[in-house]
This record gives sequence, structure tokens and C-alpha cells, in this order.
Amino acid sequence: MISIRRAIISLSDKTGLPELARSLSGRGVQLIASGGTASAIKATGCAVTPVEEWTGHPEALDGRIKTVHPRIHGGILARREHAGDQEDLKRLKLEPIDLVVVNFYPFEQVLASGKPEADIVEAIDVGGPSMVRAACKNSLYVVVLTDPGQYADFLELLDQNNGNVPEEYARRCAAQAFARMVAYDGAIARWLNGSRVEPFEFTRERGLRYGENPHQKGWLLSQWGKPAEGLVAADQLSGKELSYNNLLDAEGALRLLAEFDETVAVIIKHVTPCGVGVAGTISEALSRALETDRVSAFGGIVALNREMDEACATSVADMFLEVVLAPSFTAEARAVFARKKALRLITFDLDELKRRSGTEELRAIWGGYLAQEADFGFPELDNLKVVTRRAPTSEEEAAMVLAWKVCKHVRSNAIVYADAKHTLGIGAGQMSRVDSARIAVQKAAAAKLDLHGCACASDAFFPFRDGLDVAAEAGATVVIQPGGSVRDEDVIAAANEQNIAMVFTGRRHFKH
Repeated sequence: MISIRRAIISLSDKTGLPELARSLSGRGVQLIASGGTASAIKATGCAVTPVEEWTGHPEALDGRIKTVHPRIHGGILARREHAGDQEDLKRLKLEPIDLVVVNFYPFEQVLASGKPEADIVEAIDVGGPSMVRAACKNSLYVVVLTDPGQYADFLELLDQNNGNVPEEYARRCAAQAFARMVAYDGAIARWLNGSRVEPFEFTRERGLRYGENPHQKGWLLSQWGKPAEGLVAADQLSGKELSYNNLLDAEGALRLLAEFDETVAVIIKHVTPCGVGVAGTISEALSRALETDRVSAFGGIVALNREMDEACATSVADMFLEVVLAPSFTAEARAVFARKKALRLITFDLDELKRRSGTEELRAIWGGYLAQEADFGFPELDNLKVVTRRAPTSEEEAAMVLAWKVCKHVRSNAIVYADAKHTLGIGAGQMSRVDSARIAVQKAAAAKLDLHGCACASDAFFPFRDGLDVAAEAGATVVIQPGGSVRDEDVIAAANEQNIAMVFTGRRHFKH
């Protein structure tokens, strides 16, 4: 057991400090604290020794030197059962420190605030990480706390063990402290290197029933040092625990949902859209989304960008769905779903979803990771190039924009047919683009949807005219695609032959 008799406290985030200080002081623990932390402790009525008084050395360099001193680091690093260390303590008149309570200068917040570089540099903590590293190295004898969320458990252990804590607990705290330092130092390193990629340090939020398949283990992770957000923090109102595949599908649904400002409903199956509807009311939008492919919607995920009302809930009440996501649910909608005990109802913050534009993506490969900026937004829609003799009509333009937005979220090679109200046919994940075009036609036919006068979107260029010919034969009258093929002229000629309006975006949206 580690006996807690002396503590050094240095905090930027003083959450929970009054309770911690009072409890420690009440047990006779000597408190040593730096600057503002010492003032905050004094305000609680507890006795505290300022760092400069403990070290006999004043703060220097405009506060850059406060806790970097042998009387502090010697007290933290001294091994209690090492004869040489104990002799050095006596010779140098040092005293052991048993508890280190530190959180760092808020570098990440200062960086995110857009402050000048001089302010960012001053937000790089030196003394705090130095004390934490020393405490971690000596965790056989010293406890280190780096998060206010740890205080309650620590104080409970202290009460249970008459002022002592187990060595195993100190080791766990040291592991958490090192993980925090890795994240903190990583943020600084990325800033110095000009990198925007998020760190690879994660904490396990919870285990999942399994991964993609029952023989694979799965976990839900969040980024260390950041508050939980998004799907990790989403409020689940009912239903079974979210699975690995549920979370992947929910992510795909929300990404697509974020592309629309108008009232929209999306249905996702296996991380691929199988129906998208736009309308004046959310119930009508969902009805339109279901028209595209009701068969594939079985076992899928529904996501809305407006409150789910009773009419919406009733329209899917008899369907087997895994998850329904919406910013909120009316009491009547929840009552409709009450008998579906397994159905997961999830609420999310729509404004937070819209702010996701800075997110980066990571994928593991053998020996490392791939990182890229997430594919957010459609700046190309402001600079479309009409390449055919005929330009799109206003109705065709509305249809092609809807098709293009959905196409970005369909697995490559992707072809989407749509009108201005909803998707009509979706062809996904084929090795040949012309096959995707044919599959999308087949899907529309199966749903008894007429493609005459529709828009066709292709996530990348048509390498040959055959894909466009399939779309034209099915009834498409406008095509939106990136362009850039060596055979663009052949494809443009094919469009002109069939009086199809075609625009080039100059930007593709592969989704592998």
C-alpha cells in the first residue's frame, strides 16, 4: 500500500479541486501547490505551501520555471526502500512526495482558438509533464492523477484503506497518465510538423458483442484526451446495444444526412444508401425514401434530419429495422415503437453533425495506417461545366444534384438514378461501371419506378460510352459526372446523339 502524506498539486483545470483539497487536508496530508492552484486551495480554507516557499526559489522566466526543481523532482523520484535514495534525501534535505495531481496547460484548446503562435508556444507545458513522468516512473511509491474524473475513486480508496491506496491502483493511474502525455505531446508534434491528422491514441469505451462477424472481437474506441462526441456520445433511447455493424451503418447514414439542408430521410444497408427522399414533411420524405428499394431496407437503418413524428413511426412500424436515428422523437412516435423492444432509437445533435467538416479518416493496413481528409461538401456544384449541346432544365438540375449528393456515399463504382424528389435506382460496388448502371436500372424496375426523365450520377468518369448508353436507354435525360476520361469526347458525342444534357463536375467521389 502507498501511504499518502504529502501531495503536490498543479492544475489548469481546477474542476473538483475544492473537494479534493478539503479531503486531503482533513486527513493531514501536506499540500504543496503552484501559483493559481495555491490561491484556489487557500480560498477553500485549507493550509497550503506555495511551490516557491517549498523550493526556496521564486518563479522565473515569466512563469516558465515553477516546479522544475530538485526539491520537487527528488521528492517524487525517491525510492522508499532504496538505501542510497534515502541517504540522498537526508543529505540534500529533501522530503518524499506521495501524490502528484496535475493537468496540463490547455494546448489543444489554445491551438483550436486560433490565437497567435506566441500564445500557442506558451501553452506548451513543461513542468506538469515533467512531474507526471517522474511520478509514473516511481509508481511503486507515488500516485499520479491527471484527470478530475479520477478524484472520486481515489478519495474512496483513501477512505477504505485508512489513508493508503493499493500499488495496483497507482500503476493504473500511471498508465492513464502516460496515455494522456502521449496524446498531449502528439498534438504538439503535429502542430510543429504542420499536420492536421488526428492522433492514434485511443481509449476503449466498451467491448462490442463481436466485430463484423461473430468470430471477430470488436470494441468501441474514442480519442484519448477528448470528450466523447458524435455516435460515441449519442443518446440511445431504447433497444439492444449497438453492434459493430450498426455503428458503421449509422456513421454512413449520418454522413449522407449531413449533405442536406432540406427535409430528408435516408435508408442505409451495409453502409450503402438504398433510398433517399426529400419532401416538405419528414413523413413524406421517408415515404419517398422507402419507394426506392423497400426490399433492401429490410434490416437497415433509417436516419432523419427532422424530428420523427407519429406518422413517420407508423409508416415503418411493421418493418424490421436495426436502428432509427433522428434529432428527436415525439412521445407519440416512441409509443408506436414501444412494442419493438430490440429496435434501437438514437438521437443526435444535428448542429454538431453539420460541424464535422474537419474530420480526418484513418484505416489500418499491414504495418501502418492510411490517413486522409474526409470528403465533405460539394464546392464543385458552384462550377459545373455543361459539355453537351443541351443544358439541363431547372427540374433536371434539381434531380442531378440529388443524385450527385447520394452518389458520393455509394460504394464505387457508383451509379445513381434520381428525380428531384427521391432516388430511383442505385448501383453499387461493382468492378465495372456499366454493370453498376445496369444494376441500378434493374433495381428501379423491381421497385416499379419509371426512369424516364430522370438524372444519372456517376461517382467517376465513364471510361467508355456504354455506361451512358445504358442510362439513356433506361430513360435518363441528364447526366452528372466528373469527366477526365481519355474518351470524354466519345461520351459527350453519345450524349448529344440521344439529346441528353451532361455536366462535368471536375471532382470525383470514390468511396472504397
